[in-house]
Amino acid sequence: MAKRSDTLETVLLAVELLRRIPRGRKVTAAELHRQLKDAGIDRDLRTIQRQLEMLSEHFEIERDDRSKPYGYRWLEQARSLAVPNLTPQESLLLQLAEEHLKHLLPARLMKSMEGFFSQAKHNLGPDSSARLEREWPRKVRFVATSQPLLPPRLVPGVFETVSDALYSNRWLGLEYRNLAGKRIKSDVMPLGLAQQGVRFYLVCRFKGYDNERSLALHRILSATMSTLTFNRPKDFDLKKYDDDGRFGYGEGERIRLSFTITREAGNHLLETPLSIDQEVIESNNGTLTVVATVVDSAMLEWWLRGFGDAISEVRRDAMP
Repeated sequence: MAKRSDTLETVLLAVELLRRIPRGRKVTAAELHRQLKDAGIDRDLRTIQRQLEMLSEHFEIERDDRSKPYGYRWLEQARSLAVPNLTPQESLLLQLAEEHLKHLLPARLMKSMEGFFSQAKHNLGPDSSARLEREWPRKVRFVATSQPLLPPRLVPGVFETVSDALYSNRWLGLEYRNLAGKRIKSDVMPLGLAQQGVRFYLVCRFKGYDNERSLALHRILSATMSTLTFNRPKDFDLKKYDDDGRFGYGEGERIRLSFTITREAGNHLLETPLSIDQEVIESNNGTLTVVATVVDSAMLEWWLRGFGDAISEVRRDAMP
């Protein structure tokens, strides 16, 4: 049984390597070793080197041994596996996914996918025949809903450590500087990661407490992932945390909001309402009276103030 298990592991390793060897560029054994390790496949570098030597003898894989480290790639005419056979549509999907999900996926997982992303870029390069797919990224764009800001700088390595700990359910040791400039050192249980505009927030529980806090990643001065794991709390739901307005500096208190706003300033609320139960009464004097159930928060206050003199008669009634 042991020999059969060893044989299966060898075959699976070979398949993973075949999938990750690119076409059009070379990759080294060390690069593949790191990709596999990030994907959770832990083999020593010498094993990877031996496998690559064997694969280059039996498949249409070029081994460039003119200098060390050796480089490997599929020959252009070769029929290969997975990565080189990405269709133009699959390549476009991967290219967009890398751009827009790179901060919402574990850093280790993104690194393990580098071979796929590189091949997708090559497939949509200037020499490819996939003209329409190559043009598509220039035809779509996410646009800002408020004044654009440059992203804050993160301490190198913090995002990778935080996302790996979040993915693995491991405790984090953090040194954090709050908005007032005070430095705090503590162990936290990472529970969620959220992107708000150009900023990222870690939702966590401090050791010894059972309530959640949001920490801005750009204020984390250092992060160390522990070897200790934890059971993710069953009573925590990141969506509910967001719905309760916690990222908008609220405490989940729902209110019945009402205000009067000029038609010009509030016309968009007829198309994008504040809530499912929103009611709007149009007056002959060119104003709208809006009533909706919302979460009370500082973000709501900032939003209301943004209308200036166009809004009046604002009321916040507590829900029964």
